[in-house]
Amino acid sequence: MSSWSYVDVWRTVARAQPDAVALESGDVVITWDSFVQQMDSLGSYFHSLALPRQSTVAAYLYNCPEYLVTFAGTLAAGHVPVNTNYRYGHDELAYLFDNADTRVLVFHGAFTDKIEALRSSLPGIVAYLHVDDGTAPCPDWATPFRDAVATPVAPLPPSSPDDVVMLYTGGTTGMPKGVMWRQDDLFVRLNSGGFRKYPEEGGLDDVQRCIDDAGAGYTLLPACPLMHGTGLFTAIRALGEAGRVVLLPSRHFDAVELATTLQDFDVNVAVIVGDPFARPLLHELRRDPARYPLASLVSMVSSGAMWSQEIKDGLIEHIPHVLLVDTFGSTEALGLGSSLSSKKRTSATATFSLGPLVRVVDEDGIDVTPGSDVIGKVMIGGRNPLGYYKDAAKSAATFHTIEGVRYSVPGDFAKVLADGKIQLLGRGSQCINTAGEKVFPEEVEEALKTHPSVADACVVGVPHETYGQQVVGAVEFHSGREAAVEELIQHVKSRIAHYKAPRHIRVVTTIGRAVNGKMDYARHQREAREWLGVDSAS
Repeated sequence: MSSWSYVDVWRTVARAQPDAVALESGDVVITWDSFVQQMDSLGSYFHSLALPRQSTVAAYLYNCPEYLVTFAGTLAAGHVPVNTNYRYGHDELAYLFDNADTRVLVFHGAFTDKIEALRSSLPGIVAYLHVDDGTAPCPDWATPFRDAVATPVAPLPPSSPDDVVMLYTGGTTGMPKGVMWRQDDLFVRLNSGGFRKYPEEGGLDDVQRCIDDAGAGYTLLPACPLMHGTGLFTAIRALGEAGRVVLLPSRHFDAVELATTLQDFDVNVAVIVGDPFARPLLHELRRDPARYPLASLVSMVSSGAMWSQEIKDGLIEHIPHVLLVDTFGSTEALGLGSSLSSKKRTSATATFSLGPLVRVVDEDGIDVTPGSDVIGKVMIGGRNPLGYYKDAAKSAATFHTIEGVRYSVPGDFAKVLADGKIQLLGRGSQCINTAGEKVFPEEVEEALKTHPSVADACVVGVPHETYGQQVVGAVEFHSGREAAVEELIQHVKSRIAHYKAPRHIRVVTTIGRAVNGKMDYARHQREAREWLGVDSAS
């Protein structure tokens, strides 16, 4: 078994290229030497609290260099980093911090009032670190982050490949769940999809050798939040490959800022969230094409929301040298599949090539025959999470051992096409049963989004006295490109089975995806019931 540890890898990188840049955001530049110094100083502060090994440290932060320093310092102290969705309200935050057994909380000044209101209900937290963002002074019950990262470096516990990285995921259904990854498993799984691949059973000599042979790694810009898996995992992978991570200083998505940063910071890889990010970016690129040649950009990766064909074609037209990568996976199941588009070829939306160790099986556990039109569940074997924190039942339902191989089965359904690619249909938890037929919302949403007037769409099931459930859609139009509802329904029927087409369609100002691209199906279902006058108990 291999023994990869992020702390050991990052210390190796810092020794090999101390003056290379590790983190950059606006005017803030942190070299590799400084990054590891801050990591070990913060780790020494955490270690000085004398907490049991593998205690949890929560980061309640917007994207910023301090986020990744906090993550690294937590690992250096032998503790477990935990993410916090900064959009959560009081009750959700209270649940998360309690469920995670949080002992230390690092927070931006902007969240001071929210933390103040929670403190009395969180007696387990022994230390608060305040990251100054100019919004609120450090309260007397917290320690300034800048003081913690100035702690003299003290002997730290050896880093272990068995130490845990925990990422809370959820939001569309139920309460968030803590997905527990061994560091070694996470490192190997992420690196297998990286640009500078190390041998799975390799070690620090391979890291040193890659730097000696090729120098510093690539420059990554995660435009999505670090509080979600896509942003965090791509960032720590880039750092693990001796790269440089560039962060956007703004707290709200700004296409001009993104395009300008891609150009001015010579970014090689950008990570976005499908059309919600790509559409305004493309608009800005078209507005001033001479300003954004993006000569250094090699790849643009999307996860969390699918790209429409129209947007992918537009990006390829403007930046023909760039490879567009649409990834399919989840925090529990990394590397399920990918879809590649370039000037030479464009993959159809919602169609993915399977990753290694990925299977699609029917309800009897038999692999689906390509081209058979049978719907199956997607699962991935090999290195997977340990399970969900303090949730044995959910862990047992998601992680299965079949013929000696442990699989993650996150709940996605798909068809296997004749060429071996999969057509993603969506999560079973959102499946609509109408007159005995199963309808997967994502399939209908993608059909709606192929209409030239539709910018985004959401499909839910609403109770119906005859059919059990009826398919109801919501669409967001492109500005100035409205279409009649009946036209949209007929458009869907021309592409997929008639019973899958929405019986009703609401027109909304915005679909309102979360910052990670996820759809709030519960909200749309509630609004659809109210719109149709259907009792929620029906």
